[in-house]
Amino acid sequence: MKKYLLSVAILMSFSYAAQAMDCNLTYNLKGWSAFYKTATGSGVLSCSNGQSANVKLNLKGGGFTVGVIDIAAGKGKIFGVKNINDVFGGHFAMGVHAGFIKSVEGRLVPHKTGVLRMHGKGTGYNLGFALGALKINR
Repeated sequence: MKKYLLSVAILMSFSYAAQAMDCNLTYNLKGWSAFYKTATGSGVLSCSNGQSANVKLNLKGGGFTVGVIDIAAGKGKIFGVKNINDVFGGHFAMGVHAGFIKSVEGRLVPHKTGVLRMHGKGTGYNLGFALGALKINR
């Protein structure tokens, strides 16, 4: 009986691992903030199963945030995706940014089946944190 339960547990874990995949996002994002934050950009989404898509990013939110930022070659990692289509749509986003000439940003975006972590470097004069919505569209 113990061997049977162990076998079932192992097969279930392989089945789940086969369903879930990870995706990488490379992106550029440019925007401004003065308590209200807005940014737009584009990127390339590529998943471990070979699926890929060009994407458009639109970020809106607010918080203690001020400045301008231009992120070039930002990177993101999306964990626990079952299909590339799970990534598209609007998602809650939490982000921080800081910079004086050179800028950095980081963002955590929980989504339908997993989580997206984003980080990037660029230029700008900015400081703050913001909550809002990140839309990822084709």
